[in-house]
Amino acid sequence: MNGIDRTPRQPAASSRRRNAGPATALPAGVPGWLASLALLLLLLLSACASPGPPPPSPPPVLVADSTWWQVDRDIAAAARAATVPAGEHAGAAMAKWRQRVQHYCETDFIPWFTSYGTQQWLAIKVAWYRLGSEATTDPAAGRLAAYLQEQYQERVLDPVVREVDPAVVRETATRIYQRTLGAALTGIRQRHAVPADQFDRRLQRIPAISLAPPPAHDASLHQFIHADPLAALPAYGALLGRIRAAAAGSGGGADDSRLSPAARRASEQALARLTASGAASAAAAIIGGVPGAVISLGAFGVGLAAHEKQRPEIETQLRANLDAALAETWHSLIENRASSVMAAVHYLATRIDDALTPARSQPVELAPGPQEIPLPAAPGLDVENLHEDASRDEDEDEDSDEEDETEGEQ
Repeated sequence: MNGIDRTPRQPAASSRRRNAGPATALPAGVPGWLASLALLLLLLLSACASPGPPPPSPPPVLVADSTWWQVDRDIAAAARAATVPAGEHAGAAMAKWRQRVQHYCETDFIPWFTSYGTQQWLAIKVAWYRLGSEATTDPAAGRLAAYLQEQYQERVLDPVVREVDPAVVRETATRIYQRTLGAALTGIRQRHAVPADQFDRRLQRIPAISLAPPPAHDASLHQFIHADPLAALPAYGALLGRIRAAAAGSGGGADDSRLSPAARRASEQALARLTASGAASAAAAIIGGVPGAVISLGAFGVGLAAHEKQRPEIETQLRANLDAALAETWHSLIENRASSVMAAVHYLATRIDDALTPARSQPVELAPGPQEIPLPAAPGLDVENLHEDASRDEDEDEDSDEEDETEGEQ
C-alpha cells in the first residue's frame, strides 16, 4: 500500500505461550497412554533413587570372661609398673633436695651456730629464759631447742624449699603416674580388642581412692585417669590431706613445726657447755644489772681464744645432731609409705592392685562329663532274674565250702 512493504504483525509472546503450551508438553502425534507410562516410569525411578531405611546397628561385641580376666591382670600389672617412672623422678628430685640441705648446713647453719658471737647470744638467751622462772624444771632447754629449730627452718629448710619443694615433687610424681598408667590402659584395651564403652565401664567399677565418707572422697580408676587437672578431683584432695596428716603425726617433715629430738639434743649440749663455761652466769649478771660487771676487751679475747679451741668439738657434736635431723626428715619424705613424696602413688597402686586381686585366679571352665549310655538288654533276658541267679550261685558256693571244711576236719 502506497508502495511500502509492511511486515506481517507477530502475535504477542503471552499469546504464543498460551497457544504453544499443549504442543510443548506433548509432541504432536504422541498418544496419551504413552505419556502416562513415561510419567509412571519417572515416578518409579525417583522412588528407587531415594535413600532407603538405615542399616541395622551391629550386635554388641561380647567379651569372653577369660579376656576380662586377662584385662584385669594386665591392669593390675600396669598399676604396679607405673610406679617406676614416678619413683625415678621423685628419687632424683629428693636426692637434689638432700644435697642442698647438706650444703646450707655446712655453709650457713654450722658457721652461724659455732661462732663466738652466737654462743654469747645463746648464753644471754639462756639467762633470760631462766630469769624469773619459778618452775621446778629448767625451761631453758626446751625454749633453746625451739629457737634452734626455728633457725634451722629459716637458714636451711626454707631456702631449699624454694629450690626443691617436696610437696611439688609429690604432685609431679602423681601426675607422672597418672599419665603412665593412662597410656598403659589404652594399650591394654587395643591389645585385647575390647570396645571403648565396655572398657570404660570396667574402669568405672575399679576403685582408685576409697576415703568416704563423704562419697565425693571416693574415685574410680576411670575418674582418676581422666581428671584434668588432678587437683580438681575431690578424692585426690582428700588423699593429700591424709598424707599431710600422716607427715605431721610421724614428724620429720620438711614443714614440720614440732620440736625435733635432734634440736633438743643440740640445745641440751649447748646448755651444758654454756653453764660449764660460766658464760651464762656472766650474762645473767649483766641482765640483772650487777654494778661493774662489764666484759672488757681482754676478757673477750680470752673467751674467743677458748671458744676457738673448743670449736672443732662443737662442730662435731652439731654435725651429728644435724645428720640425725636430716635422717628424721628423710625417713618421713622418702621411706615412710604413708607420708613420703611417693605416698599418693603407693596408695593408688596398692588400692588398684587390691581391687583386682580376686581376678587373678583364672576361671577354669570344666567340660561336661560324658553322659552314661545304658546298654540295651538282650531280647528275652530279664535283669532281675540275673541278680537272683547270681545270689543263688553265691549261696551254693558258700555251702560247698562249708562241706569241704567239715570233711577236712574229719
